Amino acid sequence: MPEPGFRSTLGAWYQASRPPFFIATLIPLILGTVLASREVSVNWVLFGIVVFCSFLVHLCTNLANDLFDHLAGTDSGESIGGSRVIQQGLISTRQITLAMVLLYGLAALGGLYLLMATREWWLAVYMLLAFCSSLFYTAPPLRLGYHGLGELTVFVNMGPVMVTGAYSVQTGQLSWDALLISLPTGIMVAMILFYQSLPDMQTDSRAGKRTVAVRIGRDKALAGIYVFGIAAVATIVGLVALRELSWLALGSLMTLPILWKITGMLRATADWQDVHGRGKVVRLFYLANGILMILATRLLR
Repeated sequence: MPEPGFRSTLGAWYQASRPPFFIATLIPLILGTVLASREVSVNWVLFGIVVFCSFLVHLCTNLANDLFDHLAGTDSGESIGGSRVIQQGLISTRQITLAMVLLYGLAALGGLYLLMATREWWLAVYMLLAFCSSLFYTAPPLRLGYHGLGELTVFVNMGPVMVTGAYSVQTGQLSWDALLISLPTGIMVAMILFYQSLPDMQTDSRAGKRTVAVRIGRDKALAGIYVFGIAAVATIVGLVALRELSWLALGSLMTLPILWKITGMLRATADWQDVHGRGKVVRLFYLANGILMILATRLLR
């Protein structure tokens, strides 16, 4: 049996990694690969490496957010954002820094293998963009998330970059179809990030972290959830009309009640810090639509 100290350490790193959010990475990678499978036989080794490296970068993003928000004082005091492992004394800043160096290094090695295996050297641009977006989301000098660019950053990376990147690894080419199909996933991951920023609106504002939610205020932030959700569903319906997705994707309309539940919950909660632990309903909206898009992509011939 593992010693209690080992279990505690393992639990702390699990808390820091925030696995429930890894679905944001998995859906676009599967979507791009499924689209490619309509044209070529999938190389599952390459797919596995893409998923592994993407998870590493996602994990590093979470660790970097914890580290640089802590150093900036954003995650101290009343803030409930991040994993809180540093504030709780579970993991030191030095340990997180070392972990980031190791994991980014492993991701770089995996990326190098992909470049050598595919001979598509231009994919290095995607990899560099992913690294910069991951690190400088909260790291100086860019601090993208501090200037209201967080949602745009995840939209680009979790939408077009991941879907077209996964597609290109398999086919060796870019595709307008992949770009179009990537749009709803990018919108929905941006929605997840937007929702996660709501409980910390007041503390972020005091700390100088000007997220989109902080910039537009509470009333418009509630409307923002509608905008993200309806934009995602409308884009999916539009892709069906363009014959980019099969009719099965119209099932997206059936996920609208989940959107109403999200907004109803926010409207009924006076202190939005209380909705911090209820983000699973937003991820459910994303998961349901993501699965529908994957199936609709596979079924369209």
